[in-house]
This record gives sequence, structure tokens and C-alpha cells, in this order.
Amino acid sequence: MAVVLPEAAVHAAPALPELHELLRLVERGGALLHCRELAQVNAGGVELPVLAVTLGNPDPSVPALAVIGGVHGLERIGAQVALAYLGSLVRRLRWDVSLHQQLESVRLVFLPLVNPGGILMGRRSNPAGVDLMRNGPQDADRAVPWLVGGHRLGSWAPWYRGPAGAPLQPESEALCRLMREELLGRPFALSIDCHSGFGLHDRIWFPYARSRRPMRHLAEVHALCEVLDQGLSPHPYVLEPQSQHYLAHGDLWDHLYDESVTLDRGIFLPLTLEMGSWLWVKKNPRQLLSRLGMFNPLIEHRQQRVLRRHMAWMDFMMRATQSASRWLPGPESRWDHGEQALIRWYRRNRA
Repeated sequence: MAVVLPEAAVHAAPALPELHELLRLVERGGALLHCRELAQVNAGGVELPVLAVTLGNPDPSVPALAVIGGVHGLERIGAQVALAYLGSLVRRLRWDVSLHQQLESVRLVFLPLVNPGGILMGRRSNPAGVDLMRNGPQDADRAVPWLVGGHRLGSWAPWYRGPAGAPLQPESEALCRLMREELLGRPFALSIDCHSGFGLHDRIWFPYARSRRPMRHLAEVHALCEVLDQGLSPHPYVLEPQSQHYLAHGDLWDHLYDESVTLDRGIFLPLTLEMGSWLWVKKNPRQLLSRLGMFNPLIEHRQQRVLRRHMAWMDFMMRATQSASRWLPGPESRWDHGEQALIRWYRRNRA
């Protein structure tokens, strides 16, 4: 069955390799994938689409996993990791009977290029100068690091939140709308947002960014961490709340998580994969001479190694999403998981 691609995407693809790769995967996946345009943004006169790809069972009663990338345009490796995982699934769809069986009981959602304009222009922000992960309406409940935590001084400085009281940026709104349509309200849903640029280790962050208080579903995160430690050991990931490192205004995942709690229909766990780009710089200090070098592996074999590194974890997270009912804590174990989580991530750090 022929796939009809959005016209704007076809015209813009030559300017953006990641968009070209996304369209290639959509064509290769054929009728097993569904691609839709969520928004269009203008970057230096080039109209770029924000595209979502879905596959698997659309029934709202089944669990869902979303893989997100490209929120910050400088962090191209995040978009490339999301595309690499989508690509691995597309290739397996041709022969893997077990994958087809999995997709009968799970929904997969991909938004690999949230900020195509920022990627094209080589900047952290979107073309309007707004940092999409500082664009949410909520403020942190205590002081944040100057500039880095989000500000409203103007788009001339990085980490700009946008004007107070203004609607979300088109890219932010597209992401939030997709999560509401596909994830929020399901019995269980999990999202992975792929970033880079922090430290020497790969970290998996969970809410909150705006507060040091624990999230409501801390017990569920601890249960997931336990499953990960047991089922994918050894692994290189440090699982922790983002607030252990810094607080920030306007984090979109905080915004969506709080919305899911208000809905009180199912469990939504938004996770951020923060790849430790300082390790790439340590191995190749010349990367400091490039603006992209702080956030991306610039040597081809190292980039391929990074892409391969996260495939097993992504596959594990899909299986964990599909099987959530088997590991989510029940009434008899939820308190214990919550206590262990407080000791692991909160009380120990206050001692």
C-alpha cells in the first residue's frame, strides 16, 4: 500500500538529513505505520513539518510507549537515537513474528523531530528563540539557576521561556497534544525523551524538574527501576529525579505529568534519557572546537556506537510497557516501594 507523505515534508527533506531519514522509514514501513503532521514551522524561509509516527494497537485500553527526540536542536543525537530505534522496528516488521505479536498489545508513538527548525539552524531553541523545555506555564517552587533554569529576559539569551502568559510554542503544543491524544488516560503509558549534554554518565531522569518534592507515582518508578536492574543487568544508566541536579521552570514533562495526575485515569511516567556527552568530549577534546561537539559524538564510529548502545534499553522499555500489569506495585507492595524510593533518592541526599 502506497504511503502518502505530507507535501511540506517531502519538499523540506533535502535540507534536513534527519527528516529525510524519517520519511524513508515511513515509506519502508508502509501500511503498518501511520504518519501525521502535527504542525509546521518556518526556519529561515524553509517550511518544516513536525511529524508523528504511530504503530501498534490504537485501543486506548492497551499501554503505550512514546519515543521523543530533537527537542533541543543542538542535540541532534537525541533525534538520531529515536530514529535508530524506529528504524530497527521497521526492519524487523518484515520478518519478526514476535514483534507483530507484541504490537497487538502495545501502542508505540514516535516524535523524533520535535524542533526541526532548531536542528536545521543548529541552535538549542526553536526558530523563535524559545527553549521548548522551558516553555511550560508552571514555575519552580524555589529558586532556579540563573538563566539555565529558564528566564523571560529575551530570546537573545539561551533557556528563554517565551513571554509570560503567551500560548505554548507550536512545537510545544504539538508535543502536548500528541501526548494527550495517545498516552494520557491509558491504564499505563511511558515516554522517553532523548537528550544529551550532561555529565559523564547516561542518566534516566523522572519528574520533577520544578520541585524537589517526590512525584505521586514514585513507587511505580522504583518498581520500574527494580525491573530494569534485574532484567537488563549490567546496564550503564543512572535512574534519578532531575531535581537532584537542578530545578527549572516550564519543563513540559512536569506540565504533562501534572495534567495526567489531575485526570486521575491511569499512570503516565515521563522519562528523559540524558546522554552523558562529556564522555565524548573527554575521549576527543577537539570536539570543544565545535558548537555541536558539546552535545554530539562527531566521529562516525563513536556515533554508531552511541546509537547501538541504547537499542537494548529501548527494547526493554517497550517490553516493560507492554507487561506493566505484571510489575506495577499493588496495594500490598506500593508502600514498601515508596519507602525504598524515598531512601534511595531523597532522604539519603538530605543527610
